[in-house]
Amino acid sequence: MASSTAKDARVLISSLRSAYSSTPTKLKIIDVYVVYAIFTAVFQVIYMALVGTFPFNAFLSGVLSCTGTAVLAVCLRMQVNKENKEFKDLPPERAFADFVLCNIVLHLVIMNFLG
Repeated sequence: MASSTAKDARVLISSLRSAYSSTPTKLKIIDVYVVYAIFTAVFQVIYMALVGTFPFNAFLSGVLSCTGTAVLAVCLRMQVNKENKEFKDLPPERAFADFVLCNIVLHLVIMNFLG
């Protein structure tokens, strides 16, 4: 039973790898940015668990900044992806401008929350 599970896992990983190899470079860069933002949020949570929560507003601001930026980057990826038929009429420049504007608003709110 363990060998069939390992074989299934290898087949799944190889199929995901082959499907992801055809992904455009722009989308891969956005994926790396999303992974970085999520990793930063997880690192902040681990740090808070080890050190303490003295400036709790700073902790919340940092985690919300990372997760909000990751969500906005996922939205950008959805809009820039050529295979997504919902956003076929949206130019990538407008999608990036929306991403930048929403990030500015997000970080203004987070700076206000810091106090």
